[in-house]
Amino acid sequence: MKFSLFAHMERISSQEDQKKLYSEFVELCQIADAGGMHAVWTGEHHGMNFTIAPNPMLNLVDLARVTKNVRLGTGTVIAPFWHPIRLAGEAAMTDMITDGRLELGIARGAYTFEYDRLSPGLDAWQAGQYMRELVPAVKALWKGDYTHEGEQVAFPKTTSVPQPVQENGPPMWIAARDPNSHEFAVKQGCNVQVTPLWNGDAEIESLIAKFNAACEKHADMPRPKIMLLLHTYVAESDADAKDAAVELNRFYNYFGAWFMNKREITQGLIEPLSDEEIANHPIYSPEALERDLAVGTSDKIIDRLKSFEALGYDEYAFWIDSSMSFERKKASLERFIRDVMPAFA
Repeated sequence: MKFSLFAHMERISSQEDQKKLYSEFVELCQIADAGGMHAVWTGEHHGMNFTIAPNPMLNLVDLARVTKNVRLGTGTVIAPFWHPIRLAGEAAMTDMITDGRLELGIARGAYTFEYDRLSPGLDAWQAGQYMRELVPAVKALWKGDYTHEGEQVAFPKTTSVPQPVQENGPPMWIAARDPNSHEFAVKQGCNVQVTPLWNGDAEIESLIAKFNAACEKHADMPRPKIMLLLHTYVAESDADAKDAAVELNRFYNYFGAWFMNKREITQGLIEPLSDEEIANHPIYSPEALERDLAVGTSDKIIDRLKSFEALGYDEYAFWIDSSMSFERKKASLERFIRDVMPAFA
């Protein structure tokens, strides 16, 4: 099982300097590269200080200049916000500048907040239909001289300019949850990204079962890879793990509030949650998150990840977003590289 880092700039207070946050993001990616991780992933979000990432390919081009070996992945671009010609060309240019290190992850998107602003009236189902049209169109544009007549978009004969460095284009990854998404990815020859979020082992097992079922249903296609994305904290002690669970509980409360899209947002920052609101959340709690995420000392994390490897996951993405301090993120990542990864060598 390969290991990668999934990270964004996170801004939870107007007092935090954005340029400093970006420097810290870059340093985490450099640590991943120097430590022998397989890839770095960063996503696309708009108008949200919670995850600052207006165009992940800008970040990846910059990271290519200060890293040596890691693959550089979009985790993920939001399909309905991209025209196929634009995505094909920008991804190909990114692949060229990064010397063929690009991995192109694509999703339908999740936040109504973003749909409302970039594509008013769009819902998740329509976004999924757009993704199903976008993926084959981009692949065809990389081959060149392609005419598209679709339900979402149409254009006359066009070629991606430039064309990607990697033969057949960068590997594509589809963020999948339901069986239809898994089947779409397998039929398109795309790898699969999954995240159980806070849902624990039952969801982790369910997601790979859906992937396996899709592979069996389309056995004529080569079996793609599947990556598990999960919040991770490698603690120096059991007490430190409990502190991390409290921090991750706060993160998930804000994640849920952004997803529900009901709180006031000012200058890209959500109206603060009170301690009482966090303590009374009907789903999230520090105890549940310590159990269901990957939180604990290195021996516990090794055992947990070994179980994921046994299920058949090809890649594990260390999701570091947590609203923790940079120092705590860095220390956890360094412990992961030093104490956890060697167990999988």
